[in-house]
Amino acid sequence: MNSTNDVSTLHMAFPGGIHVPSLTFFKSDVRQTIDWDVQKKHFEFLISSGVHGIVIAGTNGEAASLTTAEKVEMVKSARAVAWQLDRPDIPIVLGCNGGCTRDVIDQTVQAKAAGANAALVLVPSYFHFAMDQDAIVGFFWELAEASPIPIIIYNYPGVAAGLDVNSEMLDILGPHKNIIAVKLTCGGIAKVTRVAARFDTSEFCALAGQSDWLVPALSVGGTGCVTGVANLFPKTCVELYNLYQSGKVKEAQRLQQRIAVAEWGVVKSGINGTKWVVAKKLGYPETSADCRRPYPRFLDEGKRKWVFDGVSILDEVEGNL
Repeated sequence: MNSTNDVSTLHMAFPGGIHVPSLTFFKSDVRQTIDWDVQKKHFEFLISSGVHGIVIAGTNGEAASLTTAEKVEMVKSARAVAWQLDRPDIPIVLGCNGGCTRDVIDQTVQAKAAGANAALVLVPSYFHFAMDQDAIVGFFWELAEASPIPIIIYNYPGVAAGLDVNSEMLDILGPHKNIIAVKLTCGGIAKVTRVAARFDTSEFCALAGQSDWLVPALSVGGTGCVTGVANLFPKTCVELYNLYQSGKVKEAQRLQQRIAVAEWGVVKSGINGTKWVVAKKLGYPETSADCRRPYPRFLDEGKRKWVFDGVSILDEVEGNL
């Protein structure tokens, strides 16, 4: 799946650059239904900013709280906005996760019908005590054989009961024609290096799971990142990628340092803190920033001030792009 909005991505199995895991915004009604007005507005903000791709129902998008039907409608909404903004080919990735292989396969089928280009998939972890290396490899292989869209392995031990897709597993899975990339939210820079040593980017790519180590990842053969910071500073993240790709390494390093400071605010404050500060700065209704229960509300005034001040280091950069 190739993107046409950046020549550097044309020969990659999965387009390089900045992919943003869109937040999901809910109403304050009893059922916490999706606030489609805010959601569309956010898609417009992201897609018009020049990001290289959109990820729906990732961790920042509260995948665990969304039904498959809601995720399908999110893809359709994002694709409709992309058409309206004259970016019909922007890659849209959908988080397809479940407790069993059959359910994840079914989600990839629905994702394809809705207009998604690829599926981002965690290791099923409810039966984590039984998921040894053979089981994990077998899961992704069977899924890739059946899925009508390419698979991006999502390695995030923190939300998968500690299960880690190690380099040996990636060596086995990477050659599958329908497994195109791995998102490493484990922070494994060495894994990025080993993937780059083993595979051409036309076969299999490695993406950083955060923007605070994008330059290090690019320097050893990574192709981009999936970063929650781009929900608020998409142009800044794209600028960082472009600076490095154009050989302006010193400038990229300086911007990387500033982004790392802002990213710490996002990481430490959690999804609810991220949603609060994004809504605050972008002018969305504060009630739409509450996560679906039981994820707690972000109400502590001290924490609010801390995250607001922390991310504001990038306000001027974003405003000047």
